[in-house]
Amino acid sequence: MKNFNPNDVGVANGNLFGLPYTEEESNIIIIPVCSDITASFGKGTAKAPSLILEASLQVDLFDNYHDNAWENKIFMLPIYKKDRKKHQKIGKLASDLIGKLGNGLAFTSQDEEVLKSINTYCDEINKSVKETALNKLNEGKLVSVLGGDHNSPLGLIQALAEKHTNFGILQIDAHADLRIAFEGFEFSHASIAYNALKLKQISKLVQVGIRDICQEEIDYISNSKGKIKTFFDWDIKQQQFEGKTWATICDEIIAELPENIYITYDIDALDPKLCPNTGTPVPGGFEYDQVNYLINKITESKKKIIGFDLNEVGNNEWDANVGARILFKLCNFMQKSNS
Repeated sequence: MKNFNPNDVGVANGNLFGLPYTEEESNIIIIPVCSDITASFGKGTAKAPSLILEASLQVDLFDNYHDNAWENKIFMLPIYKKDRKKHQKIGKLASDLIGKLGNGLAFTSQDEEVLKSINTYCDEINKSVKETALNKLNEGKLVSVLGGDHNSPLGLIQALAEKHTNFGILQIDAHADLRIAFEGFEFSHASIAYNALKLKQISKLVQVGIRDICQEEIDYISNSKGKIKTFFDWDIKQQQFEGKTWATICDEIIAELPENIYITYDIDALDPKLCPNTGTPVPGGFEYDQVNYLINKITESKKKIIGFDLNEVGNNEWDANVGARILFKLCNFMQKSNS
């Protein structure tokens, strides 16, 4: 750190943002998950950790919300190309099954066996992420996940459930992700919220920006007895059209959250101009600074961010550029809320 100049050009030293910290000395550890196995529309988010690592060198290290942000000790664990290639191979099998469903074809007994093997493989990824996360949490680190598709953080959420008796999830997303084994995949990108809610330690799910949802998910929310609070994008927009401020809406969102918060950030929550190559883009959505404003207000409310993930960043330089900046902000917000 003594020789590090945050005003210099980012140096490709293998770490995010060119920061000079080792894994051992860092207090924020990022687990890359290079998988988009169950992606049902657009593939490519598996490459996001590598692309964001490269794009992060272009991020200037001043943060208007956080003094001396470059002093936050952030480290991303290694990306193993061998694992990514294996994930891609399994993803090809999943895409073949999804294609059959899209063409109205019934699964054969062989297809059912392939589906079972894919679910087992995805469960192994989740267990690996959970084990890694628990090891780092036990070392006193703050831990996050960089996906990949939106199933990527399930292992981290499960690990945090072993360390906290009660916490809420703030889901920033275009989709509710409350599907039950979507397309037969137990660990689908469209099922992360449903799977997370199986954990008794999660006392509340607050969803923000949802604008693409099925009737089954609407019914699930309605029958949750208040455990799920959804701020739909269309309601937010209507309120703003009629004069309600984003600051007031943010206060209402924060009031729904418990003291300890996990943030799951699907980049498709943003206007698609900011993430055109995300897995499932949807018209509408937030501006980049709107979400930053919300999360900063969370830190000012003295609630604690115990972990986060960023997912569904597309396989494209622009998407990675936006994703790298979101990641930097999320790290700084988490550090700020734990200081």
